[in-house]
Amino acid sequence: MLITRLSARRLPDSWCAALPAVRHLSDRGLPLTAPVTFLVGENGSGKSTIMEAIADVSKINSEGGKAGTKYASTGPATPLGEVLDAELTVAGGRLLHGPRLKRRAFFFRAETLFNLARGVITKEGKGFWEDDLTTQSHGEGFFTVLAYMVDGPGLYLMDEPEAALSFGSCLRLAALMHRVAGEGGQIICATHSPILTSLPGAQIIELGDHGCRVTEWAELPLVDDWRRFLARPELYMRHIVDREI
Repeated sequence: MLITRLSARRLPDSWCAALPAVRHLSDRGLPLTAPVTFLVGENGSGKSTIMEAIADVSKINSEGGKAGTKYASTGPATPLGEVLDAELTVAGGRLLHGPRLKRRAFFFRAETLFNLARGVITKEGKGFWEDDLTTQSHGEGFFTVLAYMVDGPGLYLMDEPEAALSFGSCLRLAALMHRVAGEGGQIICATHSPILTSLPGAQIIELGDHGCRVTEWAELPLVDDWRRFLARPELYMRHIVDREI
């Protein structure tokens, strides 16, 4: 473990202060108890807001990127990032706040990934990976970056990494997470994927009107929703089609 607890010193001076998950960080904090932690919740529940703030305190660009580069942290911190505290282990302090070139952290953010890749190539020459992302499919490009950047001890933040991945690729990503956790890495991932969240031993934190609470995979609303839909998709489709008419 590198980060064992997240807490906010106060509520941020921003709209996000109204989010129950952000208020939870200010009021009670959030222990992280496993090498892989999933943040799960509806759109607008605060998952990306928290992920960006963790990136800020880890000295990574909140738009996505790699720690330890000259352009790793550009611009002001996000409102929550300005007030967020992360309790670090000794290993966490060394890997996140040690000498710049020895820092091991990466923020994989689906919506900005290819902008990041172009920026890396522009500023560093050939980039961190040999493969040309422009010749690969969206999902292949995602996995190229994941395979090169998520490896060994370090902090790996992911915001909806499943966005371009097939069923099989999500299983490959779950296997990658399991391997990296065993190598001393810590992963914090915001996701809507019932496949990723089924990873054995992972901590699952559900965000919602209640704030943040630790839960089990089988109790997740997204798991129940998928079960119901796959069992009777016509019920959902009929409702949607009828409503559109």
